[in-house]
Amino acid sequence: MNLESIGIEAKAMARYVKKLTGKEKNEVLLTCAEALESNSAYILAENQKDMTKADESRSAFNDRLMLNDQRISSMAEGLRKVARLEDPINETLYMKALPNGLQVGEKRTPIGVVGMIYEARPNVTVDAFGLCFKSGNSSILRGGSEALHSNTALVEVLQNAIEKLGHHKTVMQFITDPSREIVRQFMRLNQYIDVLVPRGGVELIKTIAENSTIPVIETGVGNCHIYVDEFADLDKAVKIIINAKTQRPSVCNACEKVLIHEEIASIFVPMLCQALSKCGVEIRGDHQVRSFFSEAKPATEEDWHTEYLDMIIGIKVVKAFEWAVDHIHQYSGGHSEAILTESYNNAQRFLAEIDSAAVYVNASTRFTDGEEFGLGAEIGISTQKLHARGPMGLKALTTTKFIILGDGQIRV
Repeated sequence: MNLESIGIEAKAMARYVKKLTGKEKNEVLLTCAEALESNSAYILAENQKDMTKADESRSAFNDRLMLNDQRISSMAEGLRKVARLEDPINETLYMKALPNGLQVGEKRTPIGVVGMIYEARPNVTVDAFGLCFKSGNSSILRGGSEALHSNTALVEVLQNAIEKLGHHKTVMQFITDPSREIVRQFMRLNQYIDVLVPRGGVELIKTIAENSTIPVIETGVGNCHIYVDEFADLDKAVKIIINAKTQRPSVCNACEKVLIHEEIASIFVPMLCQALSKCGVEIRGDHQVRSFFSEAKPATEEDWHTEYLDMIIGIKVVKAFEWAVDHIHQYSGGHSEAILTESYNNAQRFLAEIDSAAVYVNASTRFTDGEEFGLGAEIGISTQKLHARGPMGLKALTTTKFIILGDGQIRV
């Protein structure tokens, strides 16, 4: 596989996509959505090949890998939602007149070529294409080897639909070589790729961030916390935590740690742990948690750092609000944190002092999602501060340029 040829083509396609009108891009997205649904049997058959090879012991991983009719319909609907979104390209952010008569403004423009390296989630292939294409970018995608049949089938269906409308199918390119050497080469195509987005586990993101010569947007590492304040509504708190942990434990916005104020610990720890246990969640707690709930396993230092992505949760009792904030700052991945409290002052302090991409009051962390936030699909959830943060929708895949209108002005 010649990555340089892929890079050259991607650069050319970035110029091509940039010229397309919003109507033309939407037509492609809607046609691709129909193609996914009409080819669902083929896609599912290819996905089954990946599932057959999957390690049965990796339940969370396999949940992300698995496709079914509902998930294919969801991917198709995601493309339709992106098509309905306002086209961000050529949006003029402002124009102002300078004393010398120049008109100076900023306009939104595509980034250019977006590269993605991701693991095990075939839906990322569709979401990434849709968002990159609508925001006027070409894309080069490299999915994990575990999902190779699924991703190859999805790309084939999408490219055929694109070509059917008379457009270049290489507006989206997919790297089928599963070798690590290809990834190493891919990370160094900075002369062709403008930004690289890794999406997967801690090791994948760390490796790419440390070795890429392309600017990287880090995404997805969770270890999300919920702090149950002394002024929390305890019934509400149990409901929220159960949802945040069990609704889909294999994703990055699932709750992994619960911090409980010591004033309510004797009542709330048994109450919460019994509810979690009934749902099949394994509890790992500090010595105070285990004194109130003997079935909890001892939590180690490693537990506080770990993003489980499974039916496991770590629970700790803290002496005060400040202790909860300090713990989150030490162990969080910067993704999503929540406080459960009826105290307005504590809620506002938490919002101000917690420095994560999404900070909640009295709600499940499971809402950190581009679709839930009204962005349509997302290319990932950025846990860094430049150039995007939180769920990355269309505008996160754009940059800006200054436009200057003059009438013969010269600088003296």
